[in-house]
Amino acid sequence: MLDIADNSGVKSALCIRVLGRSGARGKFTRATATVGDIVCVAIKKSLPTCQLDDKKVHRCVIIRTKTPLRRRDGSYVRFDSNAAVMIDNEGNPIGTRIFGVVARELREKNYMKIISLASEVV
Repeated sequence: MLDIADNSGVKSALCIRVLGRSGARGKFTRATATVGDIVCVAIKKSLPTCQLDDKKVHRCVIIRTKTPLRRRDGSYVRFDSNAAVMIDNEGNPIGTRIFGVVARELREKNYMKIISLASEVV
C-alpha cells in the first residue's frame, strides 16, 4: 500500500506491478520497488473530486520507502511511510503540489519536475 503525496485527489493506492523488474526464477521472490521506480497501481481511496478513474490502472513514481536506501557515501536514509506521486504516460506529475520530503535519488532518474515541486529534498 502506498500513500499518494500529491494533490491529484488520490489518497492511497495498491501496488500491482513494479515496471522494469522481475522476480528470481523458480523461487518465491517478488520484485521490490525502491525510490525512483515506476509502479502500476490501483486506486483504493480517493476524494470525491478526483479526476482519475478508480477502475483503471495508473502509474506512480516511488518517492519515499520504509526500507533503508543506501547511498554511495555509505549512509542510509529511511522514511516513515511508503509514498508515491501519480504520473502520466510522459512521466510528468498529475498533481501541482507534492507534500512531504522526497529523496535526492530522484534527481539521478531525471524526475526534475517532481523535485522542483517538492518542499524539501533529503
